[in-house]
Amino acid sequence: MRSIWENDSIDPVLAALPLGVFETDAECRVRSANQAFRDLVLGGAPVVAGTAPWSVALPRERTECEKRWVESRESGTAFSVRFRTGTASGETRWIRIETRPVVVDGHLHGHVGTAVDCSGEMTREVLSDQLVGLLDVSGDAVLVFDRAGEPVFANDPARAMLGVTDPGTGAPDAAARAYVQAVRDQLPRELLTPERADNSSDNRWHGEIVVRSPDGLARVLAVVVQVVRASDGSVDHWATIARDITEDRRVQAELARQATHDALTGLPNRVLMLRKTAEALERSRTTGQSVAVLFIDLDKLKHVNDTIGHAVGDQLIVAISRRLAAATRPSDLVARISGDEFTVLCEGLLDDQVALDIAERIRTAITGPVVLQGVEIEAGASVGVAMSTTDLLASESPADAAVTLLRSADTAMYRAKQRGRGRSELFSDDMRAAARDRQVLGAELEQALARGQFALLYQPIVSAQTGRTVAVEALLRWRHPVRGEIAPAEFLELAEESGLISPIGDWVLATAAADVAHWIAGGFVDARLALHVNASRRQLSDATFVDRTLSILREHSLDAGQLVLETSESALVETNPSVMRTVNALKRLGVRVAVDDFGAGHSSLAALRSFPADMLKLDGTLVRDVGRTDGADDPMVRSLIQLAHSLDLTVCAEWVSTEDHLQRLKVLGCDLLQGNRIAEPIDAGRFAERERRRASVGPSPT
Repeated sequence: MRSIWENDSIDPVLAALPLGVFETDAECRVRSANQAFRDLVLGGAPVVAGTAPWSVALPRERTECEKRWVESRESGTAFSVRFRTGTASGETRWIRIETRPVVVDGHLHGHVGTAVDCSGEMTREVLSDQLVGLLDVSGDAVLVFDRAGEPVFANDPARAMLGVTDPGTGAPDAAARAYVQAVRDQLPRELLTPERADNSSDNRWHGEIVVRSPDGLARVLAVVVQVVRASDGSVDHWATIARDITEDRRVQAELARQATHDALTGLPNRVLMLRKTAEALERSRTTGQSVAVLFIDLDKLKHVNDTIGHAVGDQLIVAISRRLAAATRPSDLVARISGDEFTVLCEGLLDDQVALDIAERIRTAITGPVVLQGVEIEAGASVGVAMSTTDLLASESPADAAVTLLRSADTAMYRAKQRGRGRSELFSDDMRAAARDRQVLGAELEQALARGQFALLYQPIVSAQTGRTVAVEALLRWRHPVRGEIAPAEFLELAEESGLISPIGDWVLATAAADVAHWIAGGFVDARLALHVNASRRQLSDATFVDRTLSILREHSLDAGQLVLETSESALVETNPSVMRTVNALKRLGVRVAVDDFGAGHSSLAALRSFPADMLKLDGTLVRDVGRTDGADDPMVRSLIQLAHSLDLTVCAEWVSTEDHLQRLKVLGCDLLQGNRIAEPIDAGRFAERERRRASVGPSPT
């Protein structure tokens, strides 16, 4: 065979080509090559006849090239292979070799081949493979479509998430068409117009679509669409990245539901109730129809919790919630806003009587026996009703009016309880006036402490046996500039609700401690005089109460044992662990605790055994009949004193107002006496003078 490098008309052209050209024998061993081949493949070295074109490849790749050559020769197809070779500068270069057989008269005489530098091409391929691999592990579905909306690329997550097939098959893909249609249905129309500027930010859209996944479930996808345009502004292709956010949306919806619904009953809670009430009031401005809020308070739930257990109490709440749902209209909203309190929002009512009829129907549905875990419980409720008015809507925003309406219904419910429970009560003008007065008083209470309007009176507590003053109780008074002197019963509940009870309580203790320290320093009282101060449940639940109390006592050089905190029985049987932590911490430090007003309301004799208390103060309702000629109330008081003494509790009787009270209580073994027969409450100066006179003449006989 005549070589292509022998002298003929094409030789000079081939020799001068910048493309590497070479000639091989039938076994693909190089016979000759042009200068471009020697420079590119051999680094400028001369051709060694009988070597393979890939002889300079890396060892492992030489073996792969030989294998590929054998496969190509046996199949009779064109041969192409890529391999790496090193350069003089130490870099790596990719070479692509391609050959074609030369056949003359039906006989194979050899091959003619070309060699080109494909380093850039390989770099792009490697980068492309890395990007595709990264897209596959990202978890996001990536799809690329041509201008006609036909898929040209889909990564592994796209195939798993959407069920699309490999775009390279050319088969119709129903899943891809459904996805494209869902995207296009929400894609802004102008995004696909040819006139749109080629600006990356203008050609991108973020949104959400809903598609059906291969498992048949609807999936919510967060989608980013990027439209790529040609130089003339027309759409060349567009790509989408989709992330499955179905579970995120479900979790968000569940969190939103938990934030607005009661966990036990599944009913709306206070937050959602107020929101829906505000929306209803806003609608009523247009419709002119009234909105009513019914406030329902269950009777005896605390008794059930204390006697049978909280598990049964929870079952009772669930049972009542079902009765409420069955007794209301489909358009009414039933909500549970606290432990034993429910509300019902009613729209479209004609007048107050209709609202009362609904309230009475609800109350009747709730009332009756409920059998839980084999125990029959008699359920009942008190219902308060409040109606929206034009004045309310004109003076307050819907959100504020909703709070006012709920508060008004609460007030009406308390009026129903005061009138005997198990009844419905409509919020009236009188209640509205009282509520408004209460609101004004609350606002004035905010300023009373700063303006120095509080004062203390002191009432002595004496020993029933010796008549000596052993303690003094500090009694708070509000000297209002307009209303005059106001007793604590009229404003302490407001102080509790507003949180002012803590600073007021600190002021009472600090002022009383300063007065006691002054009396002791002046020799007016015994250095061991005890100071009685009232403490509410809210104060005792404050984590900083113990530290503040001890700080005040140290500041005035009083011993912790001189302080007696008086609190209610309900506070000492409170299930709130923070209250008990405070009480136990105070007792460890030496502070004594007294149960105030024992015997008023539903007192529990059995609870005395577990009270963390040191003293029992008998309520005046027990003391007032002591000493009667028929001795009707002596057995009860005697039994309480004996029981308290058996539990190592000191007994103090309040409301001692007659000589008969005094003498009989002494005979019954009462330890301490307090009341107007002993001394009326007086200010600090008069108390010091009283004790000075008593010290000079000795204690009066009791």
